[in-house]
Amino acid sequence: MDYEVMAVFPGRGVSRLRVVAESPDLAAVAPALQGGVVVSLRPLGQNKSRARRGKFPLPLFTRQMLSLLKAGLTVVEGLETLSAQDQGSLTADVLGSLLAHLREGQSLSAALQLHPEAFPDLYVATVKASERTGDMPEALQRYIVFHEKLADLKKKIVSAAIYPVLLMSVGALVTLFLLGFVVPRFSLVFADSGRDPQGLSSLLFAWGGFINNHAGALAIGALFAVAGLAGLFSLPAVRAALAHSAWRVPALGERIRLVYLARFYRTTGMLLRAGIPLKTTLAMVADILPVALRAGLQQAVADIEQGQPFSKAAERGGLSTPVALRMIAVGERSGQLGDMMEAVATFYDEEINDLVDTFTRLFEPLLMTVIGGVIGGIVLLLYMPIFELAGNFQ
Repeated sequence: MDYEVMAVFPGRGVSRLRVVAESPDLAAVAPALQGGVVVSLRPLGQNKSRARRGKFPLPLFTRQMLSLLKAGLTVVEGLETLSAQDQGSLTADVLGSLLAHLREGQSLSAALQLHPEAFPDLYVATVKASERTGDMPEALQRYIVFHEKLADLKKKIVSAAIYPVLLMSVGALVTLFLLGFVVPRFSLVFADSGRDPQGLSSLLFAWGGFINNHAGALAIGALFAVAGLAGLFSLPAVRAALAHSAWRVPALGERIRLVYLARFYRTTGMLLRAGIPLKTTLAMVADILPVALRAGLQQAVADIEQGQPFSKAAERGGLSTPVALRMIAVGERSGQLGDMMEAVATFYDEEINDLVDTFTRLFEPLLMTVIGGVIGGIVLLLYMPIFELAGNFQ
């Protein structure tokens, strides 16, 4: 396959090459690229119109800018390079706008702030802080690490939920097939024999007949119910009420709190390391906290304004744990609060990963047991009357 590669070579600047390779990994290490820094790699013939319909690729943009800055290019030169690479795409439109504002004399952070749909406030704040310190590559590297950590945690949780959802879906389909198709066929046997099932079997056959006779109406009702629930769950008030209820469950609430606190610690640590003042940082991270923790954050900010250290303010606001409290206090005394906050986040990320693994190992066998019990119970209730009927014939 042919690949279009953009790379930066010392003494030559930016070059666009065509490389033939079997895979992107092999293309990146082709002999023609030795000594250069690969900025982008795209299969030739790839449809660029899809980029316009998607979101701005912020992680990819950050990595590309980091590579260009490390190669010695300025911010303007880097944006010009990336804009030329993605002509006709959404990325090129955004980058063209950034270049126009930079040429008007605005700072990069001010230009980024004009595109909130592409650059979140945390990203803008990180770039703004790096403009004061003059170390933008390090700031971009910190954001890449921050994004990867959050993406890994999200991927871990989503992956753990996929298999149980599939199990429940298959179990529900099998159960509906038994009730709506198999059970009514078995009922014909008893109709011909003149005998009626007794006990739980009679209830099973009644449900099977009801589902078989009203299959269309039940399917339409199920679709409307799913659509209604989806619309209901999309309402902020409903989501807030559900989240508040989940927080009240003793074991579950504490685990949810840890997930949000880990994200809070990591975001706060990244912004503090970027040179943003603590009070400004706490105001910026308020949106990433759930409603249940925002009141505590406001209390912590008020305590800090009155001269309280962050460790004590976080403890009073319910934003700390025993481990986090000690580590944050050490960070305050050593002047490395940002580093210590990120260390706390890493500690709890590992604990959350262990909890997800434990949940997966325990919940999946339990779910399979429940599904197997339901299906086995239906089959047993189907055959018990048949066994009784056979015994009477003997």
